[in-house]
Amino acid sequence: MSPVLLRYLAREIFASTTLVLVAFLGLFAFFDFINELEDVGKGGYTLYQAVVYVGLTLPARVYELMPIAVLIGTLYALATLAKNSEITVMRASGMSNSVLMRSLGLIGAVFVALIFLIGEYVAPPSESAAEEWKLTATKATVSQQLRSGLWVKDGPLVINVRTLMPDRTMRNARVYTFDENYALVSISEAKRGEFDGAGEWKLLEVSRTSFLGDRTTIERLPEIRWRSELTPEVLGVLMVAPEHMPFAKLWTYINHLRDNNQNADRFEIALWKKLVYPFAALVMMALAMPFGFIHDRMGGASARIFMGVMLGVGFHLLNGLFSNLGMINAWPPFMAALTPSLIFLAAAAWLLRYVERR
Repeated sequence: MSPVLLRYLAREIFASTTLVLVAFLGLFAFFDFINELEDVGKGGYTLYQAVVYVGLTLPARVYELMPIAVLIGTLYALATLAKNSEITVMRASGMSNSVLMRSLGLIGAVFVALIFLIGEYVAPPSESAAEEWKLTATKATVSQQLRSGLWVKDGPLVINVRTLMPDRTMRNARVYTFDENYALVSISEAKRGEFDGAGEWKLLEVSRTSFLGDRTTIERLPEIRWRSELTPEVLGVLMVAPEHMPFAKLWTYINHLRDNNQNADRFEIALWKKLVYPFAALVMMALAMPFGFIHDRMGGASARIFMGVMLGVGFHLLNGLFSNLGMINAWPPFMAALTPSLIFLAAAAWLLRYVERR
């Protein structure tokens, strides 16, 4: 394909994708705002703070919706070119399917890079800031799945944090120390915990109970030091979904879980999805390609757009489904992350072959 045609095709696809993405963002932002209205008034949470929170979550929405927007945008652009017989003219001038596919691949590479950059450098800090903003505004703490708080294993220590504040400081923490035979050695209860930035937690106002054979001792300490890889940033996984965490933070937390013989399947699947998900844009473009060869008598543009929406929603649901199935059935993480894209890539190949035969 000549550079002129490539630029023309890229301009049409970029414009259509941008339009679709903006429309989706507006729709999802509206629903997110409606959902936030339920919390307005709680703990001083105002309407303005709800608007800011929704705005801070938009980069994560962009990351989630980009492949769907690429699918619908490419489908619309190709359908429009087919309606105006421009695709027919291009093919008559010698443009083969392989040439069109390579051209779409070059255009799709831009989307791949954009999705990766947003998912790695924009969405994670924005999502974390959104959660901190809301927790601070509502005067809440980081929610936990257990009533007893957060439980973390760190070598011979088991730490229970009843309350983790938005600024990552601890309240009412307990440190259980075990020996090499897994016998309980001591329990330290601290009213507060702060990270000093040098790899150590400083636990303040500590009451330590030590178990010494047939007797126990209790001592009061102004502070104790606890060196750990569990930095506030690592504990920040509680505030952001694994899928929205940056690659480095995911890798660090997975290594921590492995070192402590804990199940890391959820985070490993999220790690593989971080690697695979940007390439979903190429799969979506391949899926849209057959529609460029469908003439109007085989279905109007509106029908194809509706089909694109259904396919995009199906991909989004399938992506989440395989993540959950992977955790439940202990599938290899790369399999859970890669399978939805492979299914849709196979569907794209079948559709292209079907349209060519017609």
